[in-house]
Amino acid sequence: MASQWFVPFLLLLILEGTIGRPLYPLPSKTEIKNKQPLQTFRPYNLAHRGSNGEIPEETTAAYMRAIAEGADFIETDILASKDGSLICFHDVTLDDTTDVAEHERFSKRKRTYEVQGYNVTGFFVVDFTLEELKSLRVKQRYKFRDQQYNGEFSIITFEEFIAIALDANRIVGIYPEIKNPVHINQHVKWPDGKKFEDKFIETLLKYGYKGAYLSNDWLKQPIFIQSFAPTSLIHISKLTDSPKIFLIDDVTVPTQDTNQSFWEITSDSYLDFIKDYVVGIGPWKDTIVPAHKNHLTTATDLVARAHAHNLQVHPYTFRNENIFLHFDFHQDPYAEYDYWINTIGVDGLFTDFTGSLHQFQEWSSPSGKDEKNASALLHKIAFLISSRKRV
Repeated sequence: MASQWFVPFLLLLILEGTIGRPLYPLPSKTEIKNKQPLQTFRPYNLAHRGSNGEIPEETTAAYMRAIAEGADFIETDILASKDGSLICFHDVTLDDTTDVAEHERFSKRKRTYEVQGYNVTGFFVVDFTLEELKSLRVKQRYKFRDQQYNGEFSIITFEEFIAIALDANRIVGIYPEIKNPVHINQHVKWPDGKKFEDKFIETLLKYGYKGAYLSNDWLKQPIFIQSFAPTSLIHISKLTDSPKIFLIDDVTVPTQDTNQSFWEITSDSYLDFIKDYVVGIGPWKDTIVPAHKNHLTTATDLVARAHAHNLQVHPYTFRNENIFLHFDFHQDPYAEYDYWINTIGVDGLFTDFTGSLHQFQEWSSPSGKDEKNASALLHKIAFLISSRKRV
């Protein structure tokens, strides 16, 4: 599969670097029939902002690399530009992962806004039009990661992100986050009183994303919708039946919209309430198994209690570098994957290194290989039958 993606990936690098604008078409310029289905027999490999351990986050190249490496879902964060376009970007400010500071014409755009109870100063996404955002170039967030792709790629739109998934040569799910909805709704206004969440769902429905978890519609175009804001999840539940995941932050961080504590939103009574709106939770992994002096302590019962409420658990974020690995794993990311999948029993993992998680699961789940082989055989049979009908 990697070889099939190498040539278009290489062309993408050359063309974007030369011309300086994204060339990826909106969905869908190609039609690939009889795609290999999404695997559902083992925990999901969730490409956190694409394969961003290798390539700058939230870029076309990072998502294409993640697909080539075996991601089940590509994850993204959705924000909105000043003129109401939905884009893929994590931070509310542009400072850390773009070259905005190098653009003299934007030098007076720096602002201070209150975000989640704190005063934040920087170049805010909501103060730039889509055209202006497209003129910026993305860079790697961490200095200890590969810097060679800095300046090669631009910010992409939500629709361009969807195109990457729909045009893959197998079924690849998407996992978009409604990012900082309180902040976005304060600063960006749409006609007819619509909210950020409304525009987000309109885009998903426009491209055919619908259906409850594991329904036929969902299996054709898999999606999880995620948010740290429970009111956003409840609001969009009226607009779509697509499965939703409630993200949970550090124990010290209250919810951005309802100001509830970690202990409130992980209580049995709250899990019983939120299960009517979501199919799972996405906690920071150190809230499931707390660490002390970089060593794991006793695991909490959060995963067990979530499963008792029929909720999946998709923790974040798994990273290969030693700086992020607890000493218990002896600098071995595979040991960490093994612990979380086989000891803690999670249902999906957000990782910056999609390829390593995929390789671990391929090597460690022989039953999965058998099921994949059977699925491949069924697809070959279906292809032969459809070909015969066309003749």
